[in-house]
Amino acid sequence: MIAIINYKAGNVASVKNALERLGSACTVTSDPEEILSADGVIFPGQGRAGAALSELQKARIDTVIPRITKPFLGICLGMQLLGRFSEEDNTKCLEVFQGISRKFPPTLKTPHLGWNKAELTKKSPLTAGITNGSYFYFVHSYYMDATEDQTAGTTSYGFDFTSIMQKDNFFAVQFHPEKSGAQGLRLLTNFYELCL
Repeated sequence: MIAIINYKAGNVASVKNALERLGSACTVTSDPEEILSADGVIFPGQGRAGAALSELQKARIDTVIPRITKPFLGICLGMQLLGRFSEEDNTKCLEVFQGISRKFPPTLKTPHLGWNKAELTKKSPLTAGITNGSYFYFVHSYYMDATEDQTAGTTSYGFDFTSIMQKDNFFAVQFHPEKSGAQGLRLLTNFYELCL
């Protein structure tokens, strides 16, 4: 069973629908014990960092996430909240990764919206079978400024930023795999297979 964390940050239904199309058993939950006992965890999200972290704290999920030892996938806002800090709402985040979520400079149109390439910089089970330079769907105004050792893929929008991260059992992507066609479904399949 894969637990999809529900913390009022949106985008939960489309992730659940994509997993069900792959034949994966999944549940949408905000229960810390259910999250800890799952075979894998997906942490999706759309919205603002400060409000999202407040919801995690209310449900006591903020202290659970760093303790998870099963495969874990953060998506979009979920990825950004796994870093140390977000410039959005000056938010101290969960510190699973060393990155800082920074606002795109005013010279770039935000949100960064639509299809863009992911350049794979490190071998990862999350991206097995995915062609380097494949396109994924992005919607975000903040980007992850991450350490090189935790970066598994980058994307260029004015400059290169981290779009895929990996550290031990934790994975994260800035784009929305559930909205990214065949390549996104392949990434979700890879994650699902890690949870078996």
